[in-house]
This record gives sequence, C-alpha cells and structure tokens, in this order.
Amino acid sequence: MASAVLCLGSLLAPVSAPGKNPEKPKPYALIYGTVWDPDGHPVYGVKVKIRRAQDKKARWELYSNHTGEFAQRLPAGKADYIVWADVKGYKLPSGKQLKPGAEVPVHIDDDERSDIGLHLEW
Repeated sequence: MASAVLCLGSLLAPVSAPGKNPEKPKPYALIYGTVWDPDGHPVYGVKVKIRRAQDKKARWELYSNHTGEFAQRLPAGKADYIVWADVKGYKLPSGKQLKPGAEVPVHIDDDERSDIGLHLEW
C-alpha cells in the first residue's frame, strides 16, 4: 500500500530540470481596437495597419475579426504609433463603398494596453 501511495505521489509531483528557472514571458504592449462603419456597426475583414510615428511604412498588418475587433502585440516601452484602416479593394455586401477614417495616434509608455476605435466613412 505504501509503495502505491509513493508511486502515485511521484506521478502527481511536477517535473522540472534541476537548476533551471522557468523563463518569464517577455513584457509587451497591446493595441486593441474595433473597426466601425459610419452607422456604428462593427466591420469584418478590414485591413488594419500600424506603424511607428516616425516611420513612413506600416510595420504591422492585420485584419478585423467577425466582431470588427483586432489586437496587435508591440514591444514594451515608450513609443508612439499610428493606426489606420486600409479599405482599398474592400466591398460591403450592400455594394456601398467605404472610405478610411482618420488615422489614430497611440502613445504607449510601457507594457500596457491601449483601446481604440477606427471609424470609417462613406
């Protein structure tokens, strides 16, 4: 009976390599947002671009999901970013054409989350 308890105890004990510390996850910042049409509805499949404020070209590109949301991890630390929607070639099922709204500036100080909205125009 005692050997069964010891065997069971050894199966439940966590296994780790001696002398190794588990790696800490790297800190990161997060820009989280929603793409909205002019009527206030979330828009699926819109390309979202993000660049550092001092850069000319986008460094990150992603698409809004079925609820119009998107999220991008960025390096932690003080930085300014510009976020915008790229609607070139994007067509709504209704046939209406969307235009990009204003670019959204985002300031990050450290490993934080910034929530934004991208509002498109007709």
